Amino acid sequence: MALAASIAALGVGQAVLQDKAEAQGTEIQAPRFEVDPFWPKPLPNKWLLGSVIGVWADEQDNIWIIHRSSSTLHNNEKGAELNPPIAECCRGAPPVLVFDQEGNLVRAWGGPGEGYEWPQSNHGIHIDHKGNVWIGGNGEKDAHILKFTKDGKFLMQVGGAGKNAGSNDPENFGRVAKIWVDPKTNEAYLADGYLNKRVAVLDAETGKMKRYWGAYGNKPDDTDLGPYDPKAPPAQQFRNPVHCVERANDGLVYVCDRVNNRLQLFNADGKFVKEAFYAKDTLAAGAVWDIAFSKDPEQRYIFMADGQNEKVRVISRETLEELASFGEGGRQPGQFYGVHSIASDSKGNLYTTDTYEGKRVQKFVNKGVGNMPRGHQGVLWPRT
Repeated sequence: MALAASIAALGVGQAVLQDKAEAQGTEIQAPRFEVDPFWPKPLPNKWLLGSVIGVWADEQDNIWIIHRSSSTLHNNEKGAELNPPIAECCRGAPPVLVFDQEGNLVRAWGGPGEGYEWPQSNHGIHIDHKGNVWIGGNGEKDAHILKFTKDGKFLMQVGGAGKNAGSNDPENFGRVAKIWVDPKTNEAYLADGYLNKRVAVLDAETGKMKRYWGAYGNKPDDTDLGPYDPKAPPAQQFRNPVHCVERANDGLVYVCDRVNNRLQLFNADGKFVKEAFYAKDTLAAGAVWDIAFSKDPEQRYIFMADGQNEKVRVISRETLEELASFGEGGRQPGQFYGVHSIASDSKGNLYTTDTYEGKRVQKFVNKGVGNMPRGHQGVLWPRT
């Protein structure tokens, strides 16, 4: 009996060790976050957000968002701005809003003005190394981009509304989703976009086209590819929308081919390097919406917004392997309803926007890199 008990105990002990080893094998090192349910603070002037479709952190760690203001609010939401008013509340806020680290609103502007054509449906916002503000648009006639000062003074329009001539047009665009300006070369990279099927690179000072390319570095082709089929061979062109473009510190250019569920990497001249797929069976709006890089010098991690599956994916930039994810579908803090855009500040905090009926911006506070279980983390509610 004693011998049997010893053998049993040894077996249990071995099982515990094995379970512990297996558990340790499923752990990874990655950045950890908690949602800040009190950020940002309430807006003044009875303002409401519409669908929020762009976010960026500038060099002072101010958080810029762009949203669709009154155009995506219902009449009962914008009752105070109707003629005649139907209620005391509310009004659509100006399209461009800026918050400080505490969530205070510090600046607001945007909309139609003299000398430029405001997009039918503004989309994406970027603040470059010189403090200029870049805005795209994915409305039916949005074939142009705009450049402003931080105070909203108009500087430049490139392209003209309604003038798109396809993905090989050197002067106009096809519903640009996102803009990113390289501080080393002062070149503006455009995810062009919801109508065209290319990355376009401009001189950020003059707006002159310098180069462009399609998927795999191919010459762009506007042939209709039909619906995405996860079982078909990878498409040799981008599908609409080409939803993000951003260049890493090492010079690699990352492009979100949203509906194809893939991230493609290029050299700055458009030479294809490699690609990776995420949630490849996702249909409808696709899985690869937007990315941000971690703020360590090596930019070890990519944070990917996935608005169809309602989560943020944490990816190893070296291997392009998905390590973890967080978030769930819903309307509470830490949940998502059409998580659309993502940005990171100098402290490594993340900011996400919700489009559709989500209509908000959220902050996820960086809690440092540490051990965590591989896989989905759920809703990152504060622990204290």
